[in-house]
Amino acid sequence: MNISTRFAVAIHILTLIDSNKDGKSTSEWIASSVNTNPVVIRRITGMLNKAGLVDVRPGVAGAKLARDPEQITLLEIYKAVNAVEEGSLFAIHEHPNPDCPVGKNIAGAIVPVFGRAQTAMESVLQGVTLAEIASEMPVI
Repeated sequence: MNISTRFAVAIHILTLIDSNKDGKSTSEWIASSVNTNPVVIRRITGMLNKAGLVDVRPGVAGAKLARDPEQITLLEIYKAVNAVEEGSLFAIHEHPNPDCPVGKNIAGAIVPVFGRAQTAMESVLQGVTLAEIASEMPVI
């Protein structure tokens, strides 16, 4: 299982909105950059709005960041778009052979390691802001 592409698209959306402070960031305009359907953009933007990361108003074209990009972490974006279910970045195979000594014990051995790995990844995401990502983009 890999992390949903919603995460990368959400970062793209927010970075694009940040770069277009004086313009209208419509779903059609954003979709042209992401190279996807505007419906996909509206769905993800809705998730970002619910998480308090963007401001969108029904009937009004365009989205704006709800906070400064320095105050938005990649972890917040990751959680906003439900990139993976809580605590399930790594999946384990179901129904190993309970009569096999490895089969009956493998989950107990690897689940704690998977949990530590997810915690480490989330710690890295917490330490990176949208502003840092935006600073890597050329000036538009």
